[in-house]
Amino acid sequence: MPPASASAPCDGPRRPAPSDLLGGYQAALAARGAGNKSFLCAARSFLARWPDPQAWAAEPLAVRLSASNSAKPFLNYLMLSGQLRPGYDYLLERKLPAALREAADGPPGQDRARFLAAATELGYQPRVAAGLCSQIAMRLLIQTGRTLTELTDADIAAFDAAITAREHTCGRPLKHYRDALYTSRTVIYHMGAPVAAVARKNTGHLRWPWARHFAGAAPGIGRSLVAYLECASGTRVRSTVLGIAGRLGHFARFLAACDPALDSLAGLDRQRHIEPWLAAVAAARNPRTGAVLSASERRSRVLTVGRMIDDIIEWGWREAPARRLIFARDVPRLPRALPRYLPADADRALLAALEASPDRLVAGALLLLRATGMRIGELTLLELDCVHEVPGSGAWLKIPLGKLDTERMVPIDEKALALLDQIAEHRSPGRPLPHPRTGKLADFLLTHQGRRVSAHTLRGELRRAAAEVGLDGVVPHQLRHTYATALVNAGCSLQALMALLGHVSAEMSLRYGRLFDATVRDEYQRALALAKARLAGGYCLRAAAQGPCVYANICEHCPNFRAEATFLPVLQLQRADTEALAADAAARGWGEEAARHRRLLERLDLLIAQAHAS
Repeated sequence: MPPASASAPCDGPRRPAPSDLLGGYQAALAARGAGNKSFLCAARSFLARWPDPQAWAAEPLAVRLSASNSAKPFLNYLMLSGQLRPGYDYLLERKLPAALREAADGPPGQDRARFLAAATELGYQPRVAAGLCSQIAMRLLIQTGRTLTELTDADIAAFDAAITAREHTCGRPLKHYRDALYTSRTVIYHMGAPVAAVARKNTGHLRWPWARHFAGAAPGIGRSLVAYLECASGTRVRSTVLGIAGRLGHFARFLAACDPALDSLAGLDRQRHIEPWLAAVAAARNPRTGAVLSASERRSRVLTVGRMIDDIIEWGWREAPARRLIFARDVPRLPRALPRYLPADADRALLAALEASPDRLVAGALLLLRATGMRIGELTLLELDCVHEVPGSGAWLKIPLGKLDTERMVPIDEKALALLDQIAEHRSPGRPLPHPRTGKLADFLLTHQGRRVSAHTLRGELRRAAAEVGLDGVVPHQLRHTYATALVNAGCSLQALMALLGHVSAEMSLRYGRLFDATVRDEYQRALALAKARLAGGYCLRAAAQGPCVYANICEHCPNFRAEATFLPVLQLQRADTEALAADAAARGWGEEAARHRRLLERLDLLIAQAHAS
């Protein structure tokens, strides 16, 4: 069924008589120096059959497409003069180069010129702007009969529906039309039309009823978990509750397979249900990749189920188990990986590649990321007024709400200020855009072609620059780690590091303290000097021609090692150290370590005896 707009009557004043339409057509042909007898005959035949041209738009698509080549100039005239709205189904089947040429002198031509100017100002190449105008803008002008600045979201939606209908008809996706419509919407928005800046994302899955997540679970358990999610929705954002729902869904389906008779959470048993489930979580695999679940996902599943059980027990639910069933020892530990910073030489090479990049907007944004330690999500949300000058304290960058829902101020130097000026110079102008968090209009710093620069675009430019200098697997967060590591190396305090990075707990910042600890280095140097002194308790009989020694660093056990009376003080000090280490290892239960120290004690006793004998 074609869209309703295809045959909708035109709004407005009474339509001209056929003779008036024919006269206007003749005048338009004469003005262009075009036309012939066949054109006029085709126009008369058309008006004889459809005195009201809009009645032609109600005909089946096959009839409309059967118009002769001689009749098409008349149809173009009717469409461009606002006398005919042929339907998007017809417009999507027609190529309109002739109509574009004929539109130059009328109102559609003026709108076409304004669209091209706006697209060029936003940064689109002239060829791209002309393609957008041909594919989308002119068809919207013809079908709606209004100027581009009068279009609404309903007009865009009608065009989108027509594209969908044509996709079903021809059996293939029309990605070029969808991309052009998405981009043209942005241009039309910046021209001042009352349309949304971008189409809303498909959030249909967010409107699923919670019960849908528990398909295959026992009915009673499913009802209890749905009630729990409804309580959770009061204090958590929906995306968080969706994650909880997915993990509880895995648990509910496991229970249905493990114990089909179980229909209430009150019947949960540690040995019959929880322990087999914990084993299943440990062995679970990603359904898409087949890889074993990450430690963080396994941890999240156990924590989610444990928190749910604890909550309903605390709330006093009738369906709650009699006691707590999941404990801290059941939660998988996360690996304590060190931050993946870039070494100094790789950092310099990458920054040089970004400084030489032709994409000054995106490359400048990545350099700003390295200079301030922001997260990539915070970078994309920076606004034009993000720089604040404080008398006596220099310039500060206001970093917006990000991952942890906290704002912060970061001091910046002249180089960072120059980067901000560079970004402002290369950003695209236009109307403010809706903020993804609040929906309020805001002037964002990073805009290109009328839209916010996406994290995907930033990652792509970083990958390109990294590949150019021979680096692989570099991600934007490594720039943040590199920034923090440089501060730690320079002696930045923990409190200052927390403020600069926007950490809400000291533990988050302490990861960088584990990278380069000056105290650890000093202790290492002291111990190494002492060890070198105390291992110099003898000399080696090995000749250089014998090559590398397999006893390196364990000379006391080597048959080539000899000691004499002059080394007795060092050997006795080493024996005292070894005896203390053996006792400490035994106290800690480190059997193998204690045995190793005892073997060294025996060898030292032998060497000391030899030294006394000498």
